[in-house]
Amino acid sequence: MSDIVLSSSVRQNLLSLQSTADLLSTTQTRLATGKKVNSALDNPTNYFTAAGLDSRASDINNLLDGIGNGVQVLQAANTGITSLQKLVDSAKSIANQALQTTAGYSSKANATFTGAGTGTGTATADDLTAGGGATGSKLTGAAFTFSMAGKTAVTVTIGDGTGGTSKSLADVNKALSDGGISLTASLDSAGGLTFTSTNDYASQSISAATTATAGFSTANTVEIAVAASAATTSGVNAAVADVNSQNTRANLISQYNQIIDQIKTTAQDSSFNGTNLLNGDQLKLVFNETGKSTLNITGVTFDPAGLGLSTLTGGTDFVDNASTNKVLTSLNNASSTLRSQASTLGSNVSMVQIRQDFNKNLINVLQTGSANLTLADTNEEAANSQALSTRQSIAVSALALANQSQQSVLQLLR
Repeated sequence: MSDIVLSSSVRQNLLSLQSTADLLSTTQTRLATGKKVNSALDNPTNYFTAAGLDSRASDINNLLDGIGNGVQVLQAANTGITSLQKLVDSAKSIANQALQTTAGYSSKANATFTGAGTGTGTATADDLTAGGGATGSKLTGAAFTFSMAGKTAVTVTIGDGTGGTSKSLADVNKALSDGGISLTASLDSAGGLTFTSTNDYASQSISAATTATAGFSTANTVEIAVAASAATTSGVNAAVADVNSQNTRANLISQYNQIIDQIKTTAQDSSFNGTNLLNGDQLKLVFNETGKSTLNITGVTFDPAGLGLSTLTGGTDFVDNASTNKVLTSLNNASSTLRSQASTLGSNVSMVQIRQDFNKNLINVLQTGSANLTLADTNEEAANSQALSTRQSIAVSALALANQSQQSVLQLLR
């Protein structure tokens, strides 16, 4: 009010009191908020720098939820692979049981060939030609061609052992074994040459021909071709199934197929939050606020087909050791595939967890940096508050003293 006149001493004390009140208000605000910089007016540089640090920390913190979900997706897939491996191991156990089961056939396919040569001798195990010549075996010179689907035909010629010919049963069997032909040769009492399916291929068939079939492709069959002028056969005896053994094997097939069904459903159920890395899904993780640091994880399809497995059929699978070993080979390959993928997932989990920990630590660094720029020292501010309160009390007293001269004038006027 311009019409009120204050003495210089009163005005000086009033200004001091107002300044103290402003400082006390600032100190109390700092104590209340815990910050020495509460707005851009307090310290523009620190305020905006701290705001930037807080904003980045917030952005990275928002990414942590996605990273955490990504870890769980990987863990779900890893759990699924562990279960799939156990199921594959169970399937292996069943296949091994089939191998240990009594042979599925009471007798194997066989064919006996009688030499058509002019010799008069009788073949022996050590010398199928019986010395050759006019007194030699009728088998001398006979050339047998063995064909199997997917394999190179093997020709065995009965001779003196020179020029690639086979003289003894041991020579014939070695040639068959080396060529991957699943037959064994033996002599009957009349000197005929008998070819019989091996134990592992007890279910296979044998066919006889006078001329080898080019590109022979009949599955689970061996064709034996020999010219009629060299040897003849009275027929081929088919394998005879052992009913009890085949029933046991059929039961094992049923158990095996149940496991295959479980492999399918386990792979389908290995998801987290709608993402299944065992069912062909993809996972993309973002690690920084700019979106430039990412990790793309491509899923796999680990249903039975994806693992190279399939359900078995009675009368076709597990019928003998050869068909059972094919199943075991597929199971071993599936195990290797699962182990390889488990290793890959483990590496990805470790990588993501490292980035997750890094982000957490980085958030702490950013928040600490922001706090260093804006937080108040509460001990200092508390001391300031006490000092300002004391100064305010002194200022009030000084103002009262400054007014005493005017009070004396008032006493004179009374």
